[in-house]
Amino acid sequence: MKLLFMACLSPKTGNCTTAERIREHIEAAGHTCVLRDTADFKNPEDVADLIAEEKYEGALAIHLYKSGRLLLDSCIPFGIVFGGTDINEDVKGETKRPVMGQVLQKARFAVAFSNRLKEEAEAVWPFHGSKIYVQPQGIETKAGTCFNWRSFLRCTGIDNENVEDLHVFVLVCGLRKVKDPLYLVNVFSEWHVEDPSVYLIIIGPEIDPLFTKEVELNVKRARGVFLAPERPQEELHAAMRRSFALVNSSVSEGMSAAVLEAMHLGVPVLARNIPGNAAIVIHEDTGLLFSNPQEFIELSKRLIREPSLRERIVCNARAYVREQHSREKERDTYQQLLQHLH
Repeated sequence: MKLLFMACLSPKTGNCTTAERIREHIEAAGHTCVLRDTADFKNPEDVADLIAEEKYEGALAIHLYKSGRLLLDSCIPFGIVFGGTDINEDVKGETKRPVMGQVLQKARFAVAFSNRLKEEAEAVWPFHGSKIYVQPQGIETKAGTCFNWRSFLRCTGIDNENVEDLHVFVLVCGLRKVKDPLYLVNVFSEWHVEDPSVYLIIIGPEIDPLFTKEVELNVKRARGVFLAPERPQEELHAAMRRSFALVNSSVSEGMSAAVLEAMHLGVPVLARNIPGNAAIVIHEDTGLLFSNPQEFIELSKRLIREPSLRERIVCNARAYVREQHSREKERDTYQQLLQHLH
């Protein structure tokens, strides 16, 4: 089967990573899957012309509005994968919601990354619940074996001889406003003055140039907070594994791969209490959820002084990811769903 796969392919974003992984699952089943960026098309007519020209037999799209609407003029069967922001944010738009409803109505199936996302969609479109399947994102980590923690810290700006005594928190995200990397900078800076063993490293690619400058200026003024450029995945996973905890301070998330990767690597997670994070992080069970910067500091201090809490969270989180976020289960689900497109 020859499939067209539509997604927002901005480099180094979660959507791009998810699309590449799903394409691998589809091609592993013997299908041809061509991944195309929604930014390449102005309207549904452009996509309909491409489908006719290339003789695609089916299609898949990530994001009900951004990608799904471009398939509304197509005559081939298609499936849709919720992106997260479509259900969390775009559904609030009076002009976008009806279009998203049309896409869901025409789709043969839809995939939600969590039960919460499925329930949110069903609350808006109750008649289409039967075609929405829940399949959490599949997670796989590979930490590099040649990684030097001391060298990494020194390159980042932390030149401290007693690296084993440090508590290094890492915030992994592309530098854009929705990830809100500045949310904790001020309180963390104050904490570092009080306790020089704590550091925060923000690691990620520059996605929004203007916002990146704002982040750089704020971090430069802060004590104990550093900005590191993106790293190859194996090096990033090695850095995450050596860190004390992973932080997520996003305003909105579909399902954070960095959070799940940290869980898989045995690193405790402190995540902002938003629906996307709360769907995978159970407070004091698989991680810690904070609702404001001060609560983040309180929970972080508790994580330092209570090793038993840290051990319990790490153990439970690892078990959760292995059970619920298996790459093999994800592959089987998508390969089975493709049968709806025949």
